[in-house]
Amino acid sequence: MSKVGKKPVELPTGTTPKLDGQKVSVKGPKGELHFTVPDDVAVVLEGNVITVNPRSETKRARALWGTSRARIQNLVTGVTKGFEKKLEITGVGYKAAVEGKNLNLSLGYSHPVLYPIPAGIAIATPKPTEIVVSGIDAQQVGQVAAEIRAYRGPEPFKGKGVRYEGEFIFRKEGKKK
Repeated sequence: MSKVGKKPVELPTGTTPKLDGQKVSVKGPKGELHFTVPDDVAVVLEGNVITVNPRSETKRARALWGTSRARIQNLVTGVTKGFEKKLEITGVGYKAAVEGKNLNLSLGYSHPVLYPIPAGIAIATPKPTEIVVSGIDAQQVGQVAAEIRAYRGPEPFKGKGVRYEGEFIFRKEGKKK
């Protein structure tokens, strides 16, 4: 039994759900998102509650049960509150700035790195060493944050690079003299 899958998805006021076969759409104040539920899982919309149940007791159906419920919950959270990831930049001369539709990163390379901001994503730099990625799609926000972090991931000796807010970097000691 899935602990996550058993819980119903409560729809707050201001959201309008739509169930068309296996396609779940949720419209809210921040926009509209949709998700196609796999055939192994049944979705039922009753009033302002969505329940998800497996169609059979196969391993695949039970695995997709909790995943599908979590994805539907992310749709509801995305159209009401939105999602946000914060990145920190550490290092001398490392900084970021939003210039039009691009994120300009200075990460110690011989050239600046220009990252084009995708549609549906908002990037802000409150400080030159802070990046805030926000949007309504949880997967897209996480993907953009991971792509920015991949340009210069944190290294274990001095801790320089781009890291998630609150991420612990295991530091190495280095060579002894």
